[in-house]
Amino acid sequence: MLAQLFGPAVRSLSSAPTKCLGVPCRSAPSRATFAQRSVRHLTTLQTSRSKILGKRPLGGAAWTSTRTMAAADGRAFSTTQATGQMSAEEKFLFDTNGYIIVKGVLSPEEVEAANSAIDAHEGDFKERKGKLRNTADGTPLAGDGSTGRSDCGGFLEWERPHSSVFRSILAHQRLLPYLHELCGEGYRLDHSPLLFKQRKGSEGFSLHGGPLDESGAWNPNLQYFYNHGRMYNTLLAVSVALSDTNPGDGGFCIVKGSHKANFPMPADMVHGLKHTEHVYQPSVSAGDVVIFTESTFHGTLPWASEAERRVALYRFAPATIAYGRAYYPQWPEKMYAEITPEQRAVLEPPYSARLDRPILKVEGGTSVQKRVGFKKDFDEEVFGTKYF
Repeated sequence: MLAQLFGPAVRSLSSAPTKCLGVPCRSAPSRATFAQRSVRHLTTLQTSRSKILGKRPLGGAAWTSTRTMAAADGRAFSTTQATGQMSAEEKFLFDTNGYIIVKGVLSPEEVEAANSAIDAHEGDFKERKGKLRNTADGTPLAGDGSTGRSDCGGFLEWERPHSSVFRSILAHQRLLPYLHELCGEGYRLDHSPLLFKQRKGSEGFSLHGGPLDESGAWNPNLQYFYNHGRMYNTLLAVSVALSDTNPGDGGFCIVKGSHKANFPMPADMVHGLKHTEHVYQPSVSAGDVVIFTESTFHGTLPWASEAERRVALYRFAPATIAYGRAYYPQWPEKMYAEITPEQRAVLEPPYSARLDRPILKVEGGTSVQKRVGFKKDFDEEVFGTKYF
C-alpha cells in the first residue's frame, strides 16, 4: 500500500528489514555533516540561480531581478521586493492552489547556522509517542508504526546567536510582501513556532485543516476568501525548510485547491486510504519557504529519505484575529530579549491597526497610525484606559 501511494522512495521503506524499523538508520549522515551538505547544495543552487536572476546579497536581501517565474506546482522562483507586492502570477498560484513556494529565503550561511543551533539543542526535542502520534495505527501515513516526529518549541527564546535566524523570519524582508498580501498589514505571530524533525521511518500527519469542521459546518477559524481585489486568510502557515525534500521523500503534502472546499473530507482520505492521487508532495530545497493557508487540507507523508528532515513552522494571523493563546498575557519574557523593533511589532497581541499598532514597512522600520490624543484622553476618563 505504501509503495502504491507514495512512490519508489517509500517502496524502499516498506520493504526494509523489520529489524531496522523504529531506530535511526545507521547510514544516515551524522549531525556534524548535516549542515555542511545543506550548505554545499545551496551554494551550488544559488550559483546557478544567480546566472538567471542576478546577484543576491547574503542575509535574506532581495533578488535584483523583478521578474517572477512561476511553475504549475505552485513554486515561485523569485520575489517582488522591488514593488513590495506579490506579482499577478504569484497571486494566481496561491489563489488557485492554496500555497506558494518562495525560493532561497535563507542563505546557505543562515541554513548552516539554524542547523547548528538545532544540533546544540538536541536535548530539547521530544518524540511523539503513543497517544501523541499524529496518525492512526496501521494506516499508510503511520510510517514504520513506531518512529514518531520529534518536536521542539521555545527556540525564539534561545540565546543569540542560536535564535537569530529563527527570529529573522518574524519580519523577514523577503517574506513581507507575502505576509502583507495574505494576512494584511499589522500581521501577528499567532502560534508558538515549532521546530520538528523526521528521520527515516517517521510517521506523517493525517490530513487536517480545511475550511469546514468535522460535521461539515463552516469553520471561522480556518478561512480563505477573496473580496474586493484582496485575498484574506484567518491563519497562514510559513514553513521554513532546513533540509531538502525530493520527490518521493515524504514530508509536507497538500490537496491543491481544498481551501475552497464545500464538503468535509472523507475519513478514508484523511488517513491516506483513498483518493491519494489528489494528495501532492512539493519538493523544496533547504532555505526555501512554503507559505500555505491553513484553510487547505494538508498533512505530512511518512519520511522515507536517509537524510533527516528539518522544518521551522510559524503561523501568522491578521491584526485582529487570534487562534492560539500563547501570547496571553504576553509571550515568554525571553522572546523579547535583543529583538528588533520590527520583530517586536509582530509579537503584538490582536487589536486593530487604528489603535496605535506598529506596522512593518517593506523598506524597513515601522510606522504607526496614530489614534488622536483627545480621543484617547476621553476613553481613559470613561474606561480607565486609553483604548476601548
